[in-house]
Amino acid sequence: MDYNVLLDLATELAYRQAMAGAETFRVEECVNHIMAAYDLKAEVFSIPTNLIVNIETPEGDSLTTMRKIGFHGNDIDAVELYNNLSRKICREKPEPHIARQWLKDADKSRRSYGLLTYLLGHAMGALGFCYFFGGSLTDSLCAALCGVIIGIINHFLSKMKVNPFFNTIVASFLMSITAYGFSRCGINADMTIVGAIMILVPGLLFTNALRDIIFGDTNSGINRAVQVLLTAAAIALGTTTAFSIGQSLWGITSQPQLAYPGVLPECIATVIACTGFLFVFNVHGYGSILCLIGSVFSWLVYSLAEHFGAGAIMASFMATIAAASYAEIMARIRKYPALPYLVISILPLLPGAGIYYTANSLVLNDMHNFGVYGRSTVSVAGAMAVGILLVSTIVRLLTVWIRHVKKPG
Repeated sequence: MDYNVLLDLATELAYRQAMAGAETFRVEECVNHIMAAYDLKAEVFSIPTNLIVNIETPEGDSLTTMRKIGFHGNDIDAVELYNNLSRKICREKPEPHIARQWLKDADKSRRSYGLLTYLLGHAMGALGFCYFFGGSLTDSLCAALCGVIIGIINHFLSKMKVNPFFNTIVASFLMSITAYGFSRCGINADMTIVGAIMILVPGLLFTNALRDIIFGDTNSGINRAVQVLLTAAAIALGTTTAFSIGQSLWGITSQPQLAYPGVLPECIATVIACTGFLFVFNVHGYGSILCLIGSVFSWLVYSLAEHFGAGAIMASFMATIAAASYAEIMARIRKYPALPYLVISILPLLPGAGIYYTANSLVLNDMHNFGVYGRSTVSVAGAMAVGILLVSTIVRLLTVWIRHVKKPG
């Protein structure tokens, strides 16, 4: 057997999962499982920027390869495709050159939405969440335009390999200044920005950071957590700069948040918004419908918890547990990663509005509201983190226990 070919194959497969946005444990397990299928032991070290793999052949030779990981994408379909291919290789154990041909075939079968669909996804995401947070239909249409602006900027700056944090600053600034410009025509700029800002909130990165930490990949988890904080800071910088300029040019003021539309309209808005995110995250097939069901389910749990007197923090915690449990169940039923179900299901719970109002209060030097919104946003994010960690920990313990029970002897 050509162990160099096998090593390159496993490393390439893991690398492509990492570039598509897979969790660190999935990247490492991809290599470990493939090598174990061929009775080899691998040592894998993966962080968000680097992948190193070492194996020892039966002859005692040590082989090592390394891949540098660039800016991550949000291609969930690719994560599922390469994850399924790694399962197939472990199951059938083909010769390495045959498995490499399978990888080439998988590359040809990759699906992706075109630019127009990608921009439509941004428009639907912004429109749906603007109405979800209490904006009017006119505000929501303006938010859709701002979403398209974000999509155009992200698409072309990503093609130019521009730093993603700079992308976020530029996108948040241009969409915010557009919303403030439309406020002269009676548009509620705050609601418009809150809806559009949800596209920039790093939901996938936030989820992966927590899952990395719970699986013991502390370095990767902290790295991703820092990226989440930097992205939030970039959003705040872009929106607050736009507000300062808009205030100087047009004398705009912060507008009050509108009332929420009710549970049924919120669920409809959630479906519209999350359908847009399916396009943005490149989710295809039957799983898309299950993702949408998860998003509505998580919001119904949140609404039900509030109805029975739970505060925003406890309601977020309970809804996140429901979303994470749903994701794990769907993953095991369909033999697919839990990632897409979890990311889409928690979208309605992400504190996008809190990020905006916290930043806006800081720019207005309203330290009272800055403290109120800031504490609320951090508390909700913390409650969601604990909810995801709790479910992931229980599932991990059950998995280890089941494997131990099934192990002979």
